Amino acid sequence: MRYDLTPEQAAFKDEVETFLREHLPEHVAAKVKRGAGVSKEELTHWTRTLNAKGWAAPAWPVEHGGTGWNLVQRHIFDVACRAAHAPALSGFGFNMVGPAIIKFGTPQQHAQFLPKILNADLWFCQGYSEPQAGSDLASVRTRADKDGDDYVVNGSKIWTSGAELADWIFCLVRTNHDVQQQKGISFLLLDITSPGVEVKPLYAFNGKRLWNQVFFENVRVPVTQRLGDEDKGWTVAKSLLGDERLMVSRVAENKRVLGVLKEAVQQQAQRGVVLPDDVQDEISALEIRLQALEMTSLRILTEADAGSQIGAEPSMLKLKGSELVQAQDELLFRMVDHLALAQDAANTGEAAINPAWAEFVASGRYHHRGYTIAGGSSEVQHNIIAKQVLGL
Repeated sequence: MRYDLTPEQAAFKDEVETFLREHLPEHVAAKVKRGAGVSKEELTHWTRTLNAKGWAAPAWPVEHGGTGWNLVQRHIFDVACRAAHAPALSGFGFNMVGPAIIKFGTPQQHAQFLPKILNADLWFCQGYSEPQAGSDLASVRTRADKDGDDYVVNGSKIWTSGAELADWIFCLVRTNHDVQQQKGISFLLLDITSPGVEVKPLYAFNGKRLWNQVFFENVRVPVTQRLGDEDKGWTVAKSLLGDERLMVSRVAENKRVLGVLKEAVQQQAQRGVVLPDDVQDEISALEIRLQALEMTSLRILTEADAGSQIGAEPSMLKLKGSELVQAQDELLFRMVDHLALAQDAANTGEAAINPAWAEFVASGRYHHRGYTIAGGSSEVQHNIIAKQVLGL
C-alpha cells in the first residue's frame, strides 16, 4: 500500500515542524537524542510551551483543551515531535488519568485537575501494581475503608515510575472484600504529600532511579477524590488502559531511533571504526519493516477516522512496533561495542574517553526491553490476534 499525505496534511506537517524548529530548546533536544532524559523543570517548560500553542493534549476533547485533530493528524504530530527529539509529555497525566477524569469525573474534578495537568502545574503518577498484584491487577490488596467523608488507605504500590516527581497518584484500592475481585475496587486520586504516604526509591542496574515503592499508612482521602462510582474502579481502569489503543505502533519512536542509528554509522566511520559489512543490510531491513509498520498504522488510523470499527489490529501494531524498537536497540548496541560502557572518566574530572552519543546506548537498550511487556505483553497480543483474527 502507498500512502501520500494530502496537501492539507502536508501543510499541517510543515506547520508542526516549523514550530518545533522555532520553539524546542536545542539543549533539551540534545538530551533526548542522547537518551539522557530531561529534568522536571525542562519538561515543565516544554509542556507549557505546547499548552500556550494549544497543542499539549491532542487526544483530549476540544472543550477540555484538546486540539480537535483526527488520528492521522495526531500521528503526523507525534512523528514530527519525535523526529525533532522533543521530550514526550507526562503520559500519566495526558494519556491516562486526564482522559479518565474527562470521562468519569465530576464538573468539580474537571475544574480542579484538567487545567493543572495541561499546564504542568500538577504531576500524576500511577498506583496500580503491588508486590502481590502485578499483571493480575484485580488482586490488589491496598485497602480503603470508609470513615465518614474520608477513605482510610493502607497498603503499598510498587514499580511506581515518577513518584519522586509527582504531586498526586491515581490508585486502584479495594473498598469491598465481599464481592468478586473486579467488583470491589475503587479508583482514587490521592495527594502524594498527604500524611502517611512514604515514597522509597527502586534503582535500576545502572544506578538510575526508574521506579519507586509507595507506602500508605492510615492515609485519609476525601470521598470527593474518588473517580467514578464506589466499587466500580475496574471500569475506570479498563477505560484508561484502552483510551490510546489505536496509537500503540511506536512508529514515531521507531523513526527517531532509526535516525540515531543512521547517524551513529556516520559518526563511527568518521572515527575510523570499520563496521561489519552486514550492518547496512540490517539497517535496510529495519527500515523496510518500519515502512510497512507505518503504512499499516496509517491505513488503520484513516479507517478509524472514517468511522470504521477497528478490531484486533492494534494488537498487531503494538507487537511489531515494540519488537522493532528492540531490534534497532540491539544493532545500535552491537555497533558501539565497548563504547556502550559507562563514561567512568566523567567521575574523575578527566575528559571522557567515549563520544557523548554512546553514553546511554546500553541504558536505552535495557530500558526498552520492557516495551514488549508494558501496555500488554507480547504473549497477550498473540492471544488476542489468535482469538479475534484467526478464530483459534
